[in-house]
Amino acid sequence: MTKVLMIINGSAYGLDSTYNAIRLAASLSKREGVELTVFLMGDGVTAAVAGQKTPDGYYKLDRMIGTVVRNSGEILCCGTCIDARGIREDMLVDGARRSTMEELADRTLAADKTLVF
Repeated sequence: MTKVLMIINGSAYGLDSTYNAIRLAASLSKREGVELTVFLMGDGVTAAVAGQKTPDGYYKLDRMIGTVVRNSGEILCCGTCIDARGIREDMLVDGARRSTMEELADRTLAADKTLVF
């Protein structure tokens, strides 16, 4: 089992790096032998807000995150970061949850690979 930690800092929309990171997370979550944790921090927590309204034909990060969750990946959101942006836990997509820097530190030490976007 390979433990992968992905840390995403960028805003939900406007940065290709956030979109590409979540695309990679979805692909990794489908792989046998991969245990994936995605930690959203800074503006990255906005990617986990449910029900986002985007123009027709535009990608929907909340749905893409759902792919990770459906494939047993974990979505953790920095509690300080969601508070600073006025995001409540009930606003997050199903499967995403509030987390802490202590949990991120634990996941970092346990990870075989850490990717930062």
